[in-house]
Amino acid sequence: MAIVSTHTQATTPAVTSVAHAAAVASGAALDSISSLTCRFFERSTGRWTSQRRYYTLNIHEPQEVESAIEIDFLDADHPDLATLAAAHGLPAGTLRAGTNIRWESRYLKATRKPATGSTTIGVGDGDLLYRDRGFSSPEPVAATVNFVNPDTMRLVTTYGNSVFEEEIKLVGDKYRTRQTIATRAGEEVLIGQYLETRISDV
Repeated sequence: MAIVSTHTQATTPAVTSVAHAAAVASGAALDSISSLTCRFFERSTGRWTSQRRYYTLNIHEPQEVESAIEIDFLDADHPDLATLAAAHGLPAGTLRAGTNIRWESRYLKATRKPATGSTTIGVGDGDLLYRDRGFSSPEPVAATVNFVNPDTMRLVTTYGNSVFEEEIKLVGDKYRTRQTIATRAGEEVLIGQYLETRISDV
């Protein structure tokens, strides 16, 4: 029994050390994601034009939309982030940065009227983004975020029986591409593809 006890005592610090190192690495990775997100939002600041197509998968004719978009970067002390944190039940000061996006859209082939809107997104610690509303819901929602590389952000937003997967890619300083895939009850129902061109940095 003494031999077994001695062996256990000798390996326990090593096991603890490995677990601690893994926890530190995980924490560093999450902090890196948060930092990458903040930087991505900063790089996206400005005025953009957007050309996009929506493919509703049970309808053959795609829907084409043109939009004017304005994107602002929000520092941690911006009042919009305090409002957003409160909407998610988060303590004040939780959100370290964010972005505010405003748009005016017109539908090229449909009879729909032009649409305007805005949304605020906040960056917390780790791999969560906090939105003031969902794609098809007025309620606050959270999304998970990861990066393929510093230029390519991937988001997954889930609520109800719907899942929205997005990929946003910065192409140099003047362009962004985006793709959104919407799934409802496990079935893909919509694909959106976007080309966004920067008009100005402010």
